[in-house]
Amino acid sequence: MSQETALQLKGVTKYFGETAANDHVDLELKKGEILAVLGENGSGKTTLMNMISGIYFPDKGHIYVNGKEVSIGSPHDAFDLGIGMVHQHFKLINVMSALENIVLGMDPPEGGFSLQKARKSVMSLAHDYGFELDPNKKVYNMSVSEKQTVEIIKVLYRGADILILDEPTAVLTPQESDKLFNVLRSMKDHGHSIIIITHKLNEVLEISDRVTVLRKGKNAGTAATRDMTVDLLTEMMVGEKVDLDIWRTDPAEPRKRLKLKDLTVLNGEGLPALKDVSFEANSGEILGIAGISGSGQKELLETIAGLVSPESGAISFFSKDGDKEVDRKDVTLSFVPEDRLGMGLVASMNVPDNVMLRSYRDGKSRFVERKGPLETAKAIIKSLAVVIPDLSIRISSLSGGNVQKVLLGREISLSPDILLVAYPARGLDINSSFTIYNELNAQKQKGVCVICVIEDLDVLMQLTDRIVVLSGGKVSGIRDARTGTKEEIGLLMTSSEKKKAEGKDGK
Repeated sequence: MSQETALQLKGVTKYFGETAANDHVDLELKKGEILAVLGENGSGKTTLMNMISGIYFPDKGHIYVNGKEVSIGSPHDAFDLGIGMVHQHFKLINVMSALENIVLGMDPPEGGFSLQKARKSVMSLAHDYGFELDPNKKVYNMSVSEKQTVEIIKVLYRGADILILDEPTAVLTPQESDKLFNVLRSMKDHGHSIIIITHKLNEVLEISDRVTVLRKGKNAGTAATRDMTVDLLTEMMVGEKVDLDIWRTDPAEPRKRLKLKDLTVLNGEGLPALKDVSFEANSGEILGIAGISGSGQKELLETIAGLVSPESGAISFFSKDGDKEVDRKDVTLSFVPEDRLGMGLVASMNVPDNVMLRSYRDGKSRFVERKGPLETAKAIIKSLAVVIPDLSIRISSLSGGNVQKVLLGREISLSPDILLVAYPARGLDINSSFTIYNELNAQKQKGVCVICVIEDLDVLMQLTDRIVVLSGGKVSGIRDARTGTKEEIGLLMTSSEKKKAEGKDGK
């Protein structure tokens, strides 16, 4: 017996200017199933989900919920139809409790609102689906997975039968991802229909029943997950076969380039973001930094880059042969921050002008020298396959993947001794991601000391040579990426016990 249809799209089209973000897309979500939606950056996934959840309105096409054609003009309309979306960036109020966030904005029932009754209903929901929830805990004290739990319960409490999850495991440990998948299976068993957007192909194979692939705004096909492999999914997304092996060589003559000793750094609120952090980084290697979101990764890179002053402890830099300590000014350091358009690049400037921001001091006259930055910009575009219609357009007009390529290319053009990179492939499609990974490896081969924060543990363990794990601002372990396990790294990410820092594979 075939499953009933919970949600169906027919010929849904959305234009932005003359560009079709979605071009006559058909999609079907069955009752009690988990449907994965895949696609490269710019394939139209987010636009499509935003139309289902009421953020955008389609220019053409039809949407059906439980077999009835509907018009979804706002998120409120979507909720009335039993549709709820959990966005990648959570929409919670930090100073409020879990319970307060869940009930916030709801119309009071007849007889008035009772927080006690609401707590009872929320905890019943949590019990039914296997959630772990402290209703009184403030959001600012929660881990990422706890915040995600609040967001999911919030849409369930509002009566959602159809849930859309955008990159739900992007910043979760493997153990937290497993817990989430168990909850999703429980929700499926209770009759809920779930759409999950993810870039992690192994997760698609693990959790979904069917998968729909979008390519260039169109539906490239839908298939039962049991019939798919990572290679087949990649080919559907890209339109051709792609080699998914990340190139990694052994470190060539690694020499000490950087040493942190008992580094303590305060955050903007005056609280410790890093506590007594110590490790060494070598030339000719990629050192990975792992940790759940907010474990001090941002502060670590910004302190090494010289943007933040430590409260205590020391950072030492060493000569190319590693035997002599040198001044910070004698080391060329490049930094690719997490905030690409806020800290890394100026959104309103074009590529050559953004390149010039790092080279304008090199001119030999009182006038700004533009020829060099222009040639560098052309070289970046060619070597990293940046898709750009014209050199004069603003950086903000480029896709996320192309923005990241420009930023990385500019920093690499400085021929750095140390390269700091935060989340190099976050939100990027497969082709863009592998371009970035290969470039990082090329820098390693040139003897650069590469320090890289990566949230995807599969990539972290394939790309890096050693992994420093942060938990609660402390180093909870240092492991060899070739011999460590994902489960071991995941446990260290949630443990701040100092004794676990003594790993036999890394010192």
